[in-house]
Parts: sequence; C-alpha cells; structure tokens
Amino acid sequence: MKIATFNVNGVNGRIVPLLRWLEEAAPDVVCLQELKAPDDRFPIGVIEKAGYGAIWHGQKSWNGVAILARGTQPIETRRGLPGDPDDSHSRYIEAAVAGIVIGCLYLPNGNPAPGPKFDYKLRWFERLTEYAASLLKLGVPVVLAGDYNVMPTELDVYKPERWIDDALFRPEVRTAFHALVAQGWTDALRAMHPDERIYTFWDYFRNAFGRNAGLRLDHFLLSPSVAKRLVAAGVDRDVRGWEKASDHAPAWITLSDASGNRRTLSTVRRRQPVRSL
Repeated sequence: MKIATFNVNGVNGRIVPLLRWLEEAAPDVVCLQELKAPDDRFPIGVIEKAGYGAIWHGQKSWNGVAILARGTQPIETRRGLPGDPDDSHSRYIEAAVAGIVIGCLYLPNGNPAPGPKFDYKLRWFERLTEYAASLLKLGVPVVLAGDYNVMPTELDVYKPERWIDDALFRPEVRTAFHALVAQGWTDALRAMHPDERIYTFWDYFRNAFGRNAGLRLDHFLLSPSVAKRLVAAGVDRDVRGWEKASDHAPAWITLSDASGNRRTLSTVRRRQPVRSL
C-alpha cells in the first residue's frame, strides 16, 4: 500500500502536474494540502476520471485539505481538528481507507514569530497533540500525514543557522513536534533514512531547487501497528522541477500487507463518527 502527501499549492492551478503525478506514481492514498479553493471549486470530476474517490475540506484562497483513494471512496471520520470551535481554518480532514485511519493535516506556518500567527500555530500544535493521543488510545492503525510546517532537526534544513528565528524552526515548534512523536509515533521518512538530508520543499526564489536549498516540511507519523508495516519511504523530487510545479514535492511511504489480528474498518467508523468544527 502506497500512501503519499502532497502540498499542491493551489489544486486548480496545479491540476496538470497533479494528474500527471497520479498517473505515473499511482499512489493508493493521497493527502493533499493547500487546496486554495472553496468546496464547490474542488476538481472532483477530473480526480474521479483519474480513478480516485475523494473527500475534501476547502477554503477560499487559503488552506484546504483532501484525501484521495485509488479505486474506492474514502470514508470520512472527521472534518476539522477538535479543541477550538471558533477555528474556521480548513486544516484537517480524516478518513478510513483499507482499514487505516488517515489524518491529512496542514499545520499553520506561524510567521512572523513571535506574534499572533505564531501563537495560533503553537495552540494548533497542542490541539493536534491532544487529538493524536486519543487516536493512539483507540488502538487502530493511524497515519497522520501532511505539511507540518516544521523542520524537526538540523538535518531537515539546508542552512540551519539561517532559520533559527523562523516559525518553521524555532525551538518551541521543534519541541512540540518531538513531544508529539514521543507519544509513540514513528517519523516514517526519518526512520527509513536516518542520516540523509531529505527535503520536500524548495522555495521559488533564488534558484532554491537548482541549488537543492530545501526543507523537510512534509511528514508521516505512524502509529505502532502501521510502523511495523513500513517498508519504504521517499520523495518524488523530480516533480518539483515540472512545469507549473508546486514548491513542494510529493512524499510517500509503502506499507506491507496487514497481517495478524487488528480492529476492523467498521470498528474505526463506530469509534470515530463524522464531526465538524
């Protein structure tokens, strides 16, 4: 089973490279972020024509998340992160696909820091951490995938000394990420490539992609039962060089077939009903 995450930086403006990548890479599940489109502008017609069912949580001009599943329809289990009923940002959506709970997230950028946007980012991280703990307690297979807007270590940023005061790399944000992982999650890309510099984002400016001046912002956190099935992980780096490309490249993991006893998809659906902010 191949699961991918891709910040498309505008789903309609990047639809051509997105469809090309879907055809070439053929992921089974895809988490999309930064749709930059309201719900009624999500290109469901061409997505379905490409062979994918989809659920999405859009927002005009900004944010937006979606989950695609090849040859099937994702079963929505949550829309919006709990903990703040006044938060109107479209940053989290969740579905059950092939017995796995897939959480697709787009964590706030937080710049400029310090400031209100940074405070919102830290609060959102706290809400995610609390909710992630509740998912682990369920004992079901879970993947939390998306753009976390954090470089966890110096290995995840091309020149760490230049990013010390940035909201993507400030100590508070890295501490929050490590606290989340410490609940029992596995950082899949780092687990498969413990000592490599792996980037998922290259800015449009100053020839960042050509210089490989990148950042690792897109992550997969796996619950223990899913981590046991992890066999490969990587980044489709070449997609960043395509015409009309996003500033992110798709990242992906491959899982072996499930074996042994596990909770069923119907159990996941009963324990995680559809809810909205």
